[in-house]
Amino acid sequence: MSWLQALVLGLVQGLTEFLPISSSAHVRIVSTLFFGNDAGASFTAVIQLGTEVAVLIYFAKDIGNFIAAWFRGLFSKAARKTEDYRMAWYVIIGSIPISVLGYLFKDEIRSSFRNLWITATVLVVFGLLLGLADHFAQHLRSRLKLTDAIGMGLAQALALIPGVSRSGGTLTAGLFLGLDRAAAARYSFLLALPAVFGAGIFSIPDVLDRGAEPNAASVPQMIVATVIAFAVGYATIAWLLRYVSKHSYSAFVWYRLMLGIVLMGLLSMGLLSPT
Repeated sequence: MSWLQALVLGLVQGLTEFLPISSSAHVRIVSTLFFGNDAGASFTAVIQLGTEVAVLIYFAKDIGNFIAAWFRGLFSKAARKTEDYRMAWYVIIGSIPISVLGYLFKDEIRSSFRNLWITATVLVVFGLLLGLADHFAQHLRSRLKLTDAIGMGLAQALALIPGVSRSGGTLTAGLFLGLDRAAAARYSFLLALPAVFGAGIFSIPDVLDRGAEPNAASVPQMIVATVIAFAVGYATIAWLLRYVSKHSYSAFVWYRLMLGIVLMGLLSMGLLSPT
């Protein structure tokens, strides 16, 4: 991997991780379209650690409260009645589907799921679903329930396929379940932490193994790309939370549709290899 590719992909990861447009799809497309090769699922998983560190820092106070409430709840009945205790459990419960499916389908995630025809198709399909949820669902609730955690957790598991978008899938599910845009976005950020950290840490040995992938990044390249993803991702979180409080997701819906259609066109003309 060249230094330019590492820098660009770190920037792309930071810009797209929290937007409902699929960061893994963008890293996959940009890597292939402009650099002629796939950076690989392991590299993508590791640089996502940078964006999740951004979530940890941005929501540090909330996360600290959740963890403290969860431990207090082990011994105190009163603590188990608090919102922070419930939120801690909601993040744990919502993380189970993607953890289980990620382990069961780890080989497919690194191979067949990265076919660009699949990416293009799900960009369009899940873009339409996001548009329907944003337009027709009632965005009335800001407080989560157990059914929200389960539904959004199942939706997050679909993001194992590049193009679905982890944030897009969870936001779509949250909106259909009746959450307002800000509440769905906040929980989407928090829900990503266990799964993405787990996937990133699990993939570090693969990235360090220079023979595992033909275009493997060096350790310095991986570190720099992760740091860039962190810095850009932190700014993106702040921007998106302000944006969704005043706007719909229609801009992201149209972007997904156009990107999916353009990608299908490039694949059909043979200008881009699907694998």
